[in-house]
Amino acid sequence: MNVVPFELAAGIKVGLDLPPVIIAGPCVLESMEVCRKIAAHMKAVCAELGLPYIFKASFDKANRTSADSYRGQGLEEGLAALAAIRGEFQVPVLTDIHEPGQASAAAAVVDVLQIPAFLCRQTELLLAAGQTGKPVNIKKGQFLAPEDIKQAVDKVRSTGNRRVLVTERGSTFGYHNLVVDMRALPIMRQQTGCPVVFDATHSVQLPGGQGGASGGQREFVAPLARAAAAVGIQGLFLEVHPEPDKALCDGPNSLALKDVQYMLRKVKAIHDVCALS
Repeated sequence: MNVVPFELAAGIKVGLDLPPVIIAGPCVLESMEVCRKIAAHMKAVCAELGLPYIFKASFDKANRTSADSYRGQGLEEGLAALAAIRGEFQVPVLTDIHEPGQASAAAAVVDVLQIPAFLCRQTELLLAAGQTGKPVNIKKGQFLAPEDIKQAVDKVRSTGNRRVLVTERGSTFGYHNLVVDMRALPIMRQQTGCPVVFDATHSVQLPGGQGGASGGQREFVAPLARAAAAVGIQGLFLEVHPEPDKALCDGPNSLALKDVQYMLRKVKAIHDVCALS
Protein backbone atom coordinates (compact mmCIF):
# COMPACT_ATOMS: atom_id res chain seq x y z
CA MET A 1 0.00 0.00 0.00
CA ASN A 2 1.40 3.39 -0.99
CA VAL A 3 2.19 6.01 1.65
CA VAL A 4 0.72 9.38 0.69
CA PRO A 5 2.65 12.32 2.24
CA PHE A 6 0.59 14.74 4.31
CA GLU A 7 1.03 17.82 6.47
CA LEU A 8 1.44 17.23 10.19
CA ALA A 9 1.67 20.92 11.03
CA ALA A 10 2.50 24.17 9.31
CA GLY A 11 5.70 23.63 7.39
CA ILE A 12 6.07 19.97 8.37
CA LYS A 13 5.20 17.11 6.05
CA VAL A 14 5.70 13.41 6.66
CA GLY A 15 6.33 10.84 3.96
CA LEU A 16 8.66 8.24 2.50
CA ASP A 17 11.08 10.58 0.74
CA LEU A 18 11.16 13.24 3.43
CA PRO A 19 13.45 13.69 6.46
CA PRO A 20 12.18 11.79 9.50
CA VAL A 21 10.09 13.89 11.86
CA ILE A 22 11.51 14.02 15.39
CA ILE A 23 8.84 13.86 18.09
CA ALA A 24 10.55 14.48 21.40
CA GLY A 25 9.94 15.81 24.88
CA PRO A 26 9.37 14.71 28.46
CA CYS A 27 7.09 11.78 29.23
CA VAL A 28 4.76 14.04 31.17
CA LEU A 29 4.62 17.80 31.63
CA GLU A 30 6.85 18.84 34.49
CA SER A 31 7.85 22.39 35.39
CA MET A 32 7.86 25.04 32.67
CA GLU A 33 11.60 25.41 33.29
CA VAL A 34 12.20 21.77 32.34
CA CYS A 35 9.86 21.95 29.34
CA ARG A 36 11.48 25.15 28.05
CA LYS A 37 14.95 23.65 28.38
CA ILE A 38 13.88 20.58 26.41
CA ALA A 39 12.02 22.50 23.71
CA ALA A 40 14.89 24.95 23.18
CA HIS A 41 17.53 22.23 22.98
CA MET A 42 15.55 19.95 20.68
CA LYS A 43 14.56 22.78 18.35
CA ALA A 44 18.18 23.90 18.01
CA VAL A 45 19.55 20.39 17.43
CA CYS A 46 16.91 19.50 14.86
CA ALA A 47 17.36 22.81 13.03
CA GLU A 48 21.10 22.21 12.79
CA LEU A 49 20.55 18.71 11.39
CA GLY A 50 17.73 19.72 9.03
CA LEU A 51 15.15 17.57 10.80
CA PRO A 52 11.56 18.70 11.46
CA TYR A 53 10.70 18.82 15.17
CA ILE A 54 7.51 18.34 17.19
CA PHE A 55 7.46 18.84 20.98
CA LYS A 56 5.62 16.09 22.87
CA ALA A 57 4.40 15.78 26.43
CA SER A 58 1.39 14.35 28.24
CA PHE A 59 -0.91 16.50 30.33
CA ASP A 60 -2.02 13.33 32.13
CA LYS A 61 -0.52 9.84 32.26
CA ALA A 62 -3.56 7.80 33.12
CA ASN A 63 -1.73 4.48 32.89
CA ARG A 64 1.01 4.94 35.50
CA THR A 65 2.00 1.74 37.31
CA SER A 66 1.18 3.01 40.79
CA ALA A 67 -1.72 5.15 42.00
CA ASP A 68 0.88 7.24 43.83
CA SER A 69 2.88 8.06 40.67
CA TYR A 70 2.98 11.59 39.29
CA ARG A 71 0.41 11.85 36.49
CA GLY A 72 0.83 15.39 35.21
CA GLN A 73 -0.89 18.75 35.35
CA GLY A 74 -4.35 17.71 34.20
CA LEU A 75 -6.30 18.74 31.12
CA GLU A 76 -6.82 22.48 31.63
CA GLU A 77 -3.44 23.39 33.12
CA GLY A 78 -1.60 20.93 30.88
CA LEU A 79 -3.09 22.27 27.66
CA ALA A 80 -2.25 25.80 28.77
CA ALA A 81 1.38 24.71 29.27
CA LEU A 82 1.49 23.07 25.84
CA ALA A 83 0.03 26.21 24.26
CA ALA A 84 2.72 28.27 25.98
CA ILE A 85 5.52 26.04 24.65
CA ARG A 86 3.99 26.11 21.17
CA GLY A 87 3.78 29.89 21.17
CA GLU A 88 7.11 30.67 22.80
CA PHE A 89 9.22 28.33 20.67
CA GLN A 90 7.10 28.31 17.52
CA VAL A 91 7.11 24.52 17.36
CA PRO A 92 4.20 22.12 16.78
CA VAL A 93 3.11 20.08 19.78
CA LEU A 94 1.73 16.57 20.30
CA THR A 95 -0.09 15.11 23.27
CA ASP A 96 -2.03 11.96 24.01
CA ILE A 97 -5.66 11.64 24.99
CA HIS A 98 -7.19 8.93 27.13
CA GLU A 99 -10.91 9.64 26.88
CA PRO A 100 -13.15 10.66 23.96
CA GLY A 101 -14.20 13.77 25.85
CA GLN A 102 -10.63 15.10 25.81
CA ALA A 103 -10.32 15.07 22.02
CA SER A 104 -11.91 18.38 21.07
CA ALA A 105 -10.26 20.35 23.89
CA ALA A 106 -6.83 18.97 23.05
CA ALA A 107 -7.34 19.49 19.31
CA ALA A 108 -8.00 23.17 19.92
CA VAL A 109 -4.46 23.54 21.28
CA VAL A 110 -2.15 20.88 19.83
CA ASP A 111 -1.14 19.94 16.29
CA VAL A 112 -1.16 16.14 16.62
CA LEU A 113 -3.27 13.86 18.81
CA GLN A 114 -1.81 10.60 20.04
CA ILE A 115 -3.55 7.38 21.03
CA PRO A 116 -1.64 5.56 23.79
CA ALA A 117 -0.57 1.97 23.11
CA PHE A 118 -2.78 0.52 25.82
CA LEU A 119 -5.83 2.26 24.27
CA CYS A 120 -5.23 1.54 20.58
CA ARG A 121 -8.34 -0.66 20.33
CA GLN A 122 -10.72 1.79 22.02
CA THR A 123 -13.18 2.53 19.23
CA GLU A 124 -14.82 5.63 20.68
CA LEU A 125 -11.45 7.18 21.46
CA LEU A 126 -10.16 6.56 17.93
CA LEU A 127 -13.33 7.97 16.40
CA ALA A 128 -13.26 11.06 18.60
CA ALA A 129 -9.64 11.72 17.65
CA GLY A 130 -10.37 11.25 13.95
CA GLN A 131 -13.39 13.54 14.05
CA THR A 132 -11.26 16.48 15.17
CA GLY A 133 -9.56 16.49 11.76
CA LYS A 134 -6.13 16.70 13.42
CA PRO A 135 -3.37 14.24 12.49
CA VAL A 136 -3.58 11.17 14.71
CA ASN A 137 -0.61 9.10 15.85
CA ILE A 138 -1.66 5.61 16.93
CA LYS A 139 0.79 3.71 19.07
CA LYS A 140 0.65 -0.02 18.41
CA GLY A 141 -0.22 -1.89 21.58
CA GLN A 142 2.42 -4.14 23.06
CA PHE A 143 -0.12 -6.93 22.69
CA LEU A 144 -0.78 -6.51 18.94
CA ALA A 145 0.78 -8.15 15.92
CA PRO A 146 1.98 -5.41 13.53
CA GLU A 147 -0.64 -6.20 10.87
CA ASP A 148 -3.44 -5.82 13.45
CA ILE A 149 -2.89 -2.07 13.78
CA LYS A 150 -4.75 -1.70 10.48
CA GLN A 151 -8.05 -2.10 12.32
CA ALA A 152 -7.28 0.92 14.50
CA VAL A 153 -6.24 2.95 11.45
CA ASP A 154 -9.47 2.04 9.66
CA LYS A 155 -11.50 3.30 12.63
CA VAL A 156 -9.86 6.73 12.40
CA ARG A 157 -10.17 6.80 8.62
CA SER A 158 -13.88 5.98 8.86
CA THR A 159 -14.32 9.58 10.08
CA GLY A 160 -12.88 10.89 6.81
CA ASN A 161 -9.56 11.76 8.46
CA ARG A 162 -6.69 10.36 6.36
CA ARG A 163 -3.84 11.93 8.34
CA VAL A 164 -2.79 8.94 10.42
CA LEU A 165 0.61 7.76 11.64
CA VAL A 166 1.39 4.47 13.34
CA THR A 167 4.10 3.99 15.95
CA GLU A 168 6.02 0.87 16.89
CA ARG A 169 7.05 0.70 20.54
CA GLY A 170 7.98 -2.94 21.11
CA SER A 171 6.01 -6.05 21.99
CA THR A 172 5.50 -7.78 25.33
CA PHE A 173 8.01 -10.59 25.80
CA GLY A 174 7.40 -12.48 29.02
CA TYR A 175 7.26 -10.47 32.22
CA HIS A 176 8.75 -6.96 32.55
CA ASN A 177 10.28 -6.92 29.10
CA LEU A 178 9.66 -5.61 25.59
CA VAL A 179 11.36 -6.60 22.36
CA VAL A 180 11.35 -4.89 18.97
CA ASP A 181 10.77 -6.94 15.84
CA MET A 182 12.13 -4.67 13.11
CA ARG A 183 9.94 -6.51 10.60
CA ALA A 184 7.02 -4.67 12.20
CA LEU A 185 8.06 -1.36 10.64
CA PRO A 186 7.64 -2.35 6.95
CA ILE A 187 4.67 -4.58 7.81
CA MET A 188 2.79 -1.72 9.45
CA ARG A 189 3.59 0.61 6.57
CA GLN A 190 2.57 -1.91 3.90
CA GLN A 191 -0.62 -2.95 5.67
CA THR A 192 -1.86 0.55 6.47
CA GLY A 193 -0.26 2.94 3.97
CA CYS A 194 0.59 5.16 6.94
CA PRO A 195 3.93 6.79 7.72
CA VAL A 196 5.64 4.74 10.43
CA VAL A 197 7.24 6.17 13.57
CA PHE A 198 9.65 4.29 15.81
CA ASP A 199 9.43 4.94 19.54
CA ALA A 200 13.03 4.35 20.57
CA THR A 201 12.61 5.09 24.26
CA HIS A 202 9.46 3.17 25.19
CA SER A 203 10.91 0.21 23.31
CA VAL A 204 13.60 -0.12 25.98
CA GLN A 205 11.15 0.17 28.85
CA LEU A 206 10.84 -2.62 31.42
CA PRO A 207 7.13 -2.42 32.32
CA GLY A 208 6.63 -2.67 36.07
CA GLY A 209 10.27 -3.66 36.37
CA GLN A 210 10.79 -1.63 39.54
CA GLY A 211 7.73 -2.90 41.37
CA GLY A 212 5.75 0.33 41.69
CA ALA A 213 7.24 1.82 38.53
CA SER A 214 8.64 0.82 35.16
CA GLY A 215 12.35 0.39 34.62
CA GLY A 216 14.31 0.86 31.44
CA GLN A 217 17.57 0.32 29.59
CA ARG A 218 18.38 3.64 27.99
CA GLU A 219 21.76 2.36 26.77
CA PHE A 220 19.84 0.58 23.99
CA VAL A 221 17.94 3.63 22.74
CA ALA A 222 20.63 4.67 20.24
CA PRO A 223 21.29 1.18 18.78
CA LEU A 224 17.59 0.57 18.22
CA ALA A 225 17.08 4.02 16.70
CA ARG A 226 19.91 3.37 14.25
CA ALA A 227 18.48 -0.03 13.34
CA ALA A 228 15.03 1.45 12.74
CA ALA A 229 16.52 4.16 10.52
CA ALA A 230 18.16 1.46 8.42
CA VAL A 231 14.90 -0.47 8.08
CA GLY A 232 13.01 2.70 7.15
CA ILE A 233 11.01 5.12 9.28
CA GLN A 234 9.23 8.39 8.67
CA GLY A 235 9.46 9.57 12.24
CA LEU A 236 11.37 8.99 15.47
CA PHE A 237 9.74 9.32 18.89
CA LEU A 238 11.92 10.05 21.92
CA GLU A 239 11.36 10.86 25.55
CA VAL A 240 14.17 13.18 26.58
CA HIS A 241 15.09 14.99 29.78
CA PRO A 242 17.90 17.22 31.08
CA GLU A 243 18.40 14.81 33.99
CA PRO A 244 16.64 11.50 33.27
CA ASP A 245 17.36 10.09 36.72
CA LYS A 246 15.33 12.96 38.19
CA ALA A 247 12.45 12.75 35.69
CA LEU A 248 9.00 12.45 37.23
CA CYS A 249 8.00 9.75 34.73
CA ASP A 250 9.85 7.20 32.56
CA GLY A 251 13.29 8.36 33.65
CA PRO A 252 15.02 4.96 33.23
CA ASN A 253 14.15 4.81 29.53
CA SER A 254 14.48 8.53 28.75
CA LEU A 255 17.44 9.87 26.77
CA ALA A 256 19.60 12.61 28.27
CA LEU A 257 19.52 15.88 26.32
CA LYS A 258 23.31 15.89 26.12
CA ASP A 259 23.21 12.65 24.11
CA VAL A 260 20.54 13.68 21.60
CA GLN A 261 22.63 15.48 18.98
CA TYR A 262 25.20 12.73 18.56
CA MET A 263 22.50 10.07 18.21
CA LEU A 264 20.33 12.04 15.77
CA ARG A 265 23.31 12.84 13.57
CA LYS A 266 23.94 9.10 13.13
CA VAL A 267 20.24 8.33 12.65
CA LYS A 268 19.98 10.97 9.93
CA ALA A 269 23.11 9.68 8.15
CA ILE A 270 21.74 6.13 8.13
CA HIS A 271 18.30 7.33 7.01
CA ASP A 272 19.79 9.35 4.15
CA VAL A 273 21.89 6.43 2.87
CA CYS A 274 19.06 3.91 3.09
CA ALA A 275 16.56 6.29 1.48
CA LEU A 276 18.79 6.45 -1.59
CA SER A 277 19.44 2.68 -1.80
